[in-house]
Formats: sequence, C-alpha cells, structure tokens
Amino acid sequence: MLIATACIHHGKAGGGNQHKDHSLHRPWDLRQARQKACACPFPWLTLSHIFWPMVHPLPTNVDDAAALLARGDYVAPRDLAVLIFLCLTLNRPLFVEGEPGTGKTEIAKVLSATLNRRLIRLQCYEGLDTQAAIYEWNHARQMLAIRMAEHREQAALNIYGREFLLERPLLQALAPDDRGPPVLLIDELDRADEPFEAMLLEVLSDFQVSIPEFGVITAEQPPIVIITSNRTREVHDAVKRRCLYHWVDYPDAERERAILSRKVPGLSERLSAQITAFVQSVRRLDLYKAPGVAETLDWARALTALNATMITPAVTADTLGALLKYQEDVEKVRNGGLETLVSAANSATVEGHR
Repeated sequence: MLIATACIHHGKAGGGNQHKDHSLHRPWDLRQARQKACACPFPWLTLSHIFWPMVHPLPTNVDDAAALLARGDYVAPRDLAVLIFLCLTLNRPLFVEGEPGTGKTEIAKVLSATLNRRLIRLQCYEGLDTQAAIYEWNHARQMLAIRMAEHREQAALNIYGREFLLERPLLQALAPDDRGPPVLLIDELDRADEPFEAMLLEVLSDFQVSIPEFGVITAEQPPIVIITSNRTREVHDAVKRRCLYHWVDYPDAERERAILSRKVPGLSERLSAQITAFVQSVRRLDLYKAPGVAETLDWARALTALNATMITPAVTADTLGALLKYQEDVEKVRNGGLETLVSAANSATVEGHR
C-alpha cells in the first residue's frame, strides 16, 4: 500500500501548496488516474494492480458458468446456468422473475463478486424518474460557473459540459472501468411506474443514453445487466423482448438442502433435512406468503443460534416468526396441525437416512 500512496501522489510531495485530487473517485477519470499512477518510479503499475485483483475472464461454456455461480455459493439449476452463459456471451440483459426471497437479486451479487466487477444497483420504487435513475445537472455548479464567467467578463460559457453532469446508476453503468464492464442490477422493476420502463428501452437495446443538452453517451463495452421482478404487476413486453428471461421458482428439497449446506456452515445434515422437509410441507399450504429461500436460511440460522439439534413442536412454534412474515400465516400453521407437520418432517428425515 506504501507503493500505491507513492504512485498516486508522485510529483505532489515537497510542495507547500498541496491539495487532494478527487478525480480518482470519478469513473470517467479512471484513464487519467491510471496515467498519473504510471508516472512514478514503478511505470508498470496501474490502479488495477494497486487496488484491484486480477480481472476474471468470462465463462467459455455452460459448465464454466455453472462453476462460476457455484464459486459464489449460488446453487443454480442447469437452465439458469445456460442463460447466464448466454447473457455474458451475447451481451443481452437477463430478466429474472419470481416470488420474493428466491435468490433473484443474489444472481447479480454473485456475478459481481466472482467476476470481480463493480456492482451498480438501481433499486426501483414508485415515482422513480430520470434524475434519480439516469442523470441530472449540477445546478449549483452551473450557477457558480455563470457567476465566475460574469466576474471575468467571459463571453461564451457552456454550462452543459460533462463536468456539470451528475451521473446516476444507469449512466454510471455505461462508463469505462478498468475491471471490465460493471454488473448493473435493476432491482424490483415491477415497483417502478410504467413510464420508467420506456426510459429503460434505449439503455437495454443500444446501451446508450440520450441527453438533450449534451448528446448521446454510449458504453464502450456493454454492462452485464440483471433485471429482477417480483411480478406484483406485469412488466411491458417491450422490456422483456430486449432481454433473456428466467423464472426463479422455489427450489426442490435436494437443491434447498444444498443451499443450506453452503449458506449455513455448521448445520448438521439431520437438522438440515428436517428444516427442508418442514419448509417444503409449509409451502404446500394455502398461505398468504409462502416462505422463500431467504426465510429458510433465516430459520436455519435462528435454530442454530438457539443450539437446536432437531425441530420440535415447541421450538418450531417459538421460531415461526423467522419463517413466516404474516400473522395470519403464523396462526394457520401454529393452530392447524403444527405437530403433524413436525412429525412428518422428522419421519421423512428418518426414512431418508435409512
């Protein structure tokens, strides 16, 4: 790290009028920052060598894509691994739909971690607009520039240059990055208003943004785009046509046990099997919101924290709040045959170990 400090501040030491160089924190100045870093006694060093590990290559086949997800502790079915490979190879956005808590958002996080790419997340909500999602102008800086130009009696001034532009997630994702194109996560698109989907079309189809006062900004390399939706409403076909599509369903018992073994270290095989059998049975009930994988993991960690070695009616009743998130569902399970569900889960576990 001493080398990094010496390289970045090379040429600035020894002067009495030092100042901090904030340009390193702006994504569009990475190239300039890299040149500064190289203008040091170690010319082979770049910011990538100093701050970031080696860039990981993209998978070359479906098996590599599956292994990539596995390295991030994501237990993926074959069809998802195929679509991840196509998404990375064809530069097509991946639209992932499914029930809440089934691991949709985790896909983008795992890709970012395993590929060592920057993760840029746009969390969608009602009322999301261009200023929050794409760009806005730095009006305070524009006014300051105008006053300075008036003071200097400057005739011409362009207040719509890049230096006055505030980049939001979608525009940030189009900027070059030394590690390679970032992973752009557009999370819970169904929460946004329909007009916002129209603003997305240019980004999804051409990986560019048109700014009336400035012009068109196009990505040198397309970002890796993952879009998620909980299907609280239907997303317009124009968005889906520009994407590959995958439905993330609740996992079967075998895959859920594999997820538990990766995500909850120290969980015994017996307790893991009991948890899986119980959750699979609960999902077949007529509930307002069936538990997702996230809730299964929460419940497993809760049982581990309580030093439970097996599920019993008592400990299950006490910890249902970690598995079910609506009072009506908790009461239905607690008063509608909890002992039978626990007994069936334990019996299934015994049968599975014979």
